[in-house]
Amino acid sequence: MALVITSAPAVEPVTVSEAKAHLRVDGTAEDTLIGSLILTSRLHIEAALGLALITQSWRLTLDAWPNARELELPLRPLQSLTSAKVFAADGTAEVIPSNAYVVDVGGAPPRLVRSGGRWPQPEKAANGIEIEFTAGFGDGAADVPGPIRQALLMLIAHWYERRDPIEVGSRETAIPAGISDLLAPYRTVRL
Repeated sequence: MALVITSAPAVEPVTVSEAKAHLRVDGTAEDTLIGSLILTSRLHIEAALGLALITQSWRLTLDAWPNARELELPLRPLQSLTSAKVFAADGTAEVIPSNAYVVDVGGAPPRLVRSGGRWPQPEKAANGIEIEFTAGFGDGAADVPGPIRQALLMLIAHWYERRDPIEVGSRETAIPAGISDLLAPYRTVRL
């Protein structure tokens, strides 16, 4: 399974100006660093929670369908499914008709549920199934829930203050509990 971004977010959930105000930084000397921390913090939160904060497009490739009737998509909130394809041995794509499945946009995780029969089988040995979708809370920073935006600002500040090289996995790299508490409602609980 591979997950590849095909269209990155057009904006970040917080601006450099917002982050600088939170950090109480004047001037422009550290704008590049702060911009980098915004990107890194967003990517960290998205990866940790399986979220897409701002609208972005992705391609999921699989070798085979799961044994179940449904395929869970790895990012939420799902805005739309662009296409589902299977590939022949020669690499030609067959688009799976939209009446062959139901898209559960609101699920956590979102799902592609077979509506009857069997999934069409790919002939291509590797990456023979391709699912393209769009995920995210919306196109703008205001669409991202307030607690996530606040957690982003706090994580940016945390990393801004801790620039020394440290060993990954050490106590110094732990995310502060306040940030984790803000993000807790957005975690996917598995039973």
